[in-house]
Amino acid sequence: MIADLKPYPAYKNSDVPWLGEVPGHWDTRPLKRWVRMNAEVLPETTAPDYEFCYRDIGSVGMRILTQKPQRLRFATAPSRARRVVHKGDTIVSTVRTYLKAIYFADREPDEFVCSTGFAVLTPRVGTLPKFVSYLAQSNPFTDRVTSYSVGIAYPAIAETRLGSFHVAVPPLTEQAAIVRFLDHADRRLRRYIRAKQKLIKLLEEQKQAIIHHAVTRGLDPNVHFKPSGVEWLGNVPQHWEVKRLKWVTRLQRGYDLPADRRISGPFPVVSSGGIIDSHCEARSRGPGVVMGRYGSTDAVFFLDTDFWPHNTALFVTDFHGNRPRWCYFMLRTISKADHAGKSAVPGVDRKDLFEIVVATPPVSEQDGIVAWIETVSANLDRAIAAAQREINLLREYRTRLIADVVTGKLDVREAAARLPDEAEEPESLDEADALSDVEEDADDDLAAELAEAHTE
Repeated sequence: MIADLKPYPAYKNSDVPWLGEVPGHWDTRPLKRWVRMNAEVLPETTAPDYEFCYRDIGSVGMRILTQKPQRLRFATAPSRARRVVHKGDTIVSTVRTYLKAIYFADREPDEFVCSTGFAVLTPRVGTLPKFVSYLAQSNPFTDRVTSYSVGIAYPAIAETRLGSFHVAVPPLTEQAAIVRFLDHADRRLRRYIRAKQKLIKLLEEQKQAIIHHAVTRGLDPNVHFKPSGVEWLGNVPQHWEVKRLKWVTRLQRGYDLPADRRISGPFPVVSSGGIIDSHCEARSRGPGVVMGRYGSTDAVFFLDTDFWPHNTALFVTDFHGNRPRWCYFMLRTISKADHAGKSAVPGVDRKDLFEIVVATPPVSEQDGIVAWIETVSANLDRAIAAAQREINLLREYRTRLIADVVTGKLDVREAAARLPDEAEEPESLDEADALSDVEEDADDDLAAELAEAHTE
């Protein structure tokens, strides 16, 4: 179906550089003339006890909601909680625009309030609400928003600038055909992506089981065991030492390095979610091990090179004579979640981690365990990487398809007319197939801000 799509029979010059040529029967107009922008706000005279659901930049990703809304009273709500969103509206982030936080409010039972860091796009008569959403999330539109944003750490675009952007507008019946086609394609792509994600999860669980068995039981099937005295650890090889983590590895909090202070260089910047950037300076020598401190508390990463450990993470400063690679696998087997705080962004205290009991084999045996794990898990790693590549290709394809269709590069009218009727599939709150690397980096930014307000 998609392979048969062709361009429109006739095009015209839009006189808009970022649009180029558009179908001959489409209109072009400024965004502010096509939709209403920020049509409704909560006035300062709102009753102090008035309650509402609130969403800020941190709770919205590209097409998805990443967190449940906050329930606030007007009297205690932040001053930026003012813009009212109704079903059928599209919200577009106008601050930290690189996040591409864009959401179509079609699943909300009631209106909600969003931050003034969003522009609320309300369709006018003769405009299909979801077409507005698809256009707003298309790469040509989001790239233009980003390119016209001002600022380094928190780039933003003015409402007047956003409203002046010219967009290509097809007739209403054609908007409906485009939405029908893209909805159908999106459902198919989401099914494929979910299937690949389930496969990756199963492969990761299999790999983790291999690591856990090797790190806690060793490789010798004939070895004698002894009780470790710890429920999660169970019996361990008799000649292994059972000791607290603080005598096996020494952990330290990483160092703050805001995005606007990073200078591209050879050293990776490693946060609780992995490598997020590079820098011209390192704060720790490789090989090293980094684990999540805020946010992704169960994540553990191994670095061959010198690196900068971010302040959302903990890193090993002393391996106490143990092999760094074995320590990496060992840290993957312990559950940090049991020691994480219960706040909105969970965090672990290294003092709590130091008290976890682990079993430590002789260094010579550590080498054998590492070699065995890497050999046995190599095929799993290849399968995981292949599945992830397929997911990335599907995401890229979806992004390109939306852009080509909403800008008139492909004609989907006949294809949409042939589609069967399908029920819309519900999306989960944190649907992973829609998450991007940019959003994950944003989570690290939020975690860093929260980390600054806490000390260990």
